[in-house]
Amino acid sequence: MARGIFISFEGSEGGGKSTQIALLESALQERGITVRRTREPGGTLLGERLRDLLQHTPELEDLCDEAELLLFGASRAQLVREVIRPALESGTWVIADRFLDSTTVYQGIGRGLGAESVNAVNAVAVGASRPDVTFLLDLDAATGHARARAASGDRPDRIENQPPAFFERIRAGYLDLAAANPDRIVLIDASRPVAAVADAIWKECERRFSHELHG
Repeated sequence: MARGIFISFEGSEGGGKSTQIALLESALQERGITVRRTREPGGTLLGERLRDLLQHTPELEDLCDEAELLLFGASRAQLVREVIRPALESGTWVIADRFLDSTTVYQGIGRGLGAESVNAVNAVAVGASRPDVTFLLDLDAATGHARARAASGDRPDRIENQPPAFFERIRAGYLDLAAANPDRIVLIDASRPVAAVADAIWKECERRFSHELHG
């Protein structure tokens, strides 16, 4: 049985990842492809518990940056071994709402922990499980932050509640990461209409995975 394709979506808050993931999932399913969606943190019992701790526990507002890094790593390690690897080995396509690039940018750059520590945690968490392609939905930081806060009903989580300068660093970090990994990371202008963004993503999938999509 052929291995499934691993696709991840990245970008700062408010870029439309959830919408585009749903559209891509539907397009793949219409072609008879089995798809498994994941999210980070989350996707397993451990991951969902950690998601609640990391995003919605007021008592952890003072969580230190190093602990945050390790908790994200723990969630990802469980997700890879419990969900992602088995799905890919069974021929299922996996679409991930965030993966290791989020930690590289949010904790490495946003929190200032640096590449060495973050790369070490990512290496343990994911091993050889890397996306075949990553779609980076790029949007200016102010617009994205405003969209995210509106979507949360003005009840932002720990990450969304960061100051504007944090999200400026996040966007710059993602753009640098895309420039350093052009073979894997596809930069998508998320300021365009939803349909235009979806079309760009689908065309790239057809370009990369024509054999898998059309036999």
